Amino acid sequence: MKSITGVMADFAKNLSFNDIPDMAVWEAKRFLLDSIGCALAAVGSEDMESMQRYVESLGGVPKATVIGSGYCTNMANAGLMNSLLIRALDYNDIYWEQDPSHPSDMIGIALSCGEALGKSGRDILTAILIAYELEMRWCHAAHPGIREIGWHHATLTQFVSPFVAGKLMGLNEEQMVAAAGICGSSHFTLGGVVAGHLTNMKNMADPFAVQAGIHAALMAREGITGSEYVLEGKEGLFEVLKSVEWRPEELTRNLGEEFLITRCGYKAYPTEALTHQPISAAIQICKENHLKAEDIVEIHVETTTRGADILSDPSKYTPETKETADHSLPYVIAAAIADGNVFPDSFSEEKLHDPRIRGLLKKIHVTADPEIDSLFPKIKRARVHITARDGQNFSAQVDDAKGTPNNPMSDREIEEKFRANSRYCFPSERCDAIIDATWNFDEVINIKNFMQLLTK
Repeated sequence: MKSITGVMADFAKNLSFNDIPDMAVWEAKRFLLDSIGCALAAVGSEDMESMQRYVESLGGVPKATVIGSGYCTNMANAGLMNSLLIRALDYNDIYWEQDPSHPSDMIGIALSCGEALGKSGRDILTAILIAYELEMRWCHAAHPGIREIGWHHATLTQFVSPFVAGKLMGLNEEQMVAAAGICGSSHFTLGGVVAGHLTNMKNMADPFAVQAGIHAALMAREGITGSEYVLEGKEGLFEVLKSVEWRPEELTRNLGEEFLITRCGYKAYPTEALTHQPISAAIQICKENHLKAEDIVEIHVETTTRGADILSDPSKYTPETKETADHSLPYVIAAAIADGNVFPDSFSEEKLHDPRIRGLLKKIHVTADPEIDSLFPKIKRARVHITARDGQNFSAQVDDAKGTPNNPMSDREIEEKFRANSRYCFPSERCDAIIDATWNFDEVINIKNFMQLLTK
């Protein structure tokens, strides 16, 4: 009987572009365009400039391009940087069942390895599908999710990234299993990277697991071996993390027959996923009742226990960094009410100390609601109650944030989000060219020219 990673390797090795339903291919293109926009919006930020200097200091044979700067390095370093750019604003995709994940973090692998190896658009799209299908199934496998017992979801990404890289490198099944064993033995990530006062490491966690997958695939290609039973074997994942109930059958359920990518969501706001429902509720109340920040005396948010704890601890009421602010439920609610929405520049140094936002923070009270907890994670409900200066009370409840499958973003909305993000780097003509090339990505013979579109 094959190991679980053996079944995954069989899926990755044998998946052909022609096996993928048209709807799943189109969704892969949508996530590709959305992810590129998120990356372009992050180009030039202070933390990305720091990482760019770090990556350049490593050197590397120039085979793959870093989005925005155009710097060329080896596929592993380019994969790290491109994944980080996609992840940096917390604006890329989100899938959350028992565990959360951002499968598009692995688009950085597909682009860097694909360019370095001279792959076509169809090859890249197939690799992206492998990333989504394996990663999303991991979100069903632990009950409760490993995030609930203190482990970051990058812990799961380490078991997927080797297959994405391995597919593009042409590894055989035995080599892919070895790569999963190598990577899955070395990149467990503590949940503390997204708890309390947050640092740059919040954005680095998944990109490190992405880069590790490329390294593992490269090692396996050269003959390095790793545990075949890294999941179900002695002192493997299932035996070591005993605080959850593992359901390993979820990892391979209908693999290659049912494509889950169409269930993944987009982010309408560049913030932590559980903030989207309360942001939507607060904006709805203010729009419907013509409320401004100055009209409000009290804001009460009802959410999950995790939302009240991790996203609303004392440090979240006095955020001093972007990383803390975009994971602060009080801050993003205050920013949404003050400015009518939440944008990438809502976390600039100026905005972090905006008197209107700071003034609203003092008026926000967050509590956990047992009913909401009982619905989570299937339903991610939030309620917001606002008391106006004239004594009127307003309330709104949101279950499905914009971008989720039950409240989807149209192709036009995906394009509009991309344009809003990419305008930081490019004129409208270049944005049009990238959009057109992405919608026709399956016709690209070699993605080298496509990557040049993404550089200044």
